Amino acid sequence: MSRTQTPPSALGSCLIVGAGPGIGQSVAEAFAQEGYDLALLARQPQRLAGLCGELSKKSGRRIFSYAADAAAQESLLQGVAAARADLGDPEVLVYNVAQHAPGRPMNVPLDELIANFRTNVVGALIAARAVAPAMIARGRGSILFTGGGFATAPAADYSSLSMDKAALRSLTFTLAQELGAHGVHVATVTVHGFVQTGTQYDPQRIARAFVQLHHQPKGHFETEVVCK
Repeated sequence: MSRTQTPPSALGSCLIVGAGPGIGQSVAEAFAQEGYDLALLARQPQRLAGLCGELSKKSGRRIFSYAADAAAQESLLQGVAAARADLGDPEVLVYNVAQHAPGRPMNVPLDELIANFRTNVVGALIAARAVAPAMIARGRGSILFTGGGFATAPAADYSSLSMDKAALRSLTFTLAQELGAHGVHVATVTVHGFVQTGTQYDPQRIARAFVQLHHQPKGHFETEVVCK
């Protein structure tokens, strides 16, 4: 949709970091259908042009894409700032980024392990810090992360991802303790399996969990929903 067009009034905006195929795309579809404008952040936003057009046509919402590298603080902050300039402060942040290096603890390359932690965990905190002040000021908003079953059931063959998902889960719970008192809902959707259409790990089913978390009223916030 052109930035010069005036769409119907939105419920607010949803900013999704990691909006590619699978969970990211399904979450985008779900929030657009709920009535939210969307800011989709990815390293190669041109790949999202078709999705933006399709979702805008279906939902009547404003759907924009922005360049952002979750591994690079300045790039991520610039992407968030660009989205806020167009759509205002988001009502919802979804951080849906997962990068991992194969290997067991004794042989996974340390430089890759560190780089993945920066992307999977530090990037999540950077994004949360960028949007939280406005949410605190309003007394509402949701910061939602895509978690994984490796957080509580680590696997040696996926040692890097297991460590990162455990750290992301801890970040979720500590942020929830800090921000919940201000009316900001911080939660994780923990997926205990490999995402595949037509299974219990169907991305559309997972996306509904994100929407349900966002709609939970104050006093009834859940910090984790497990999809299994």
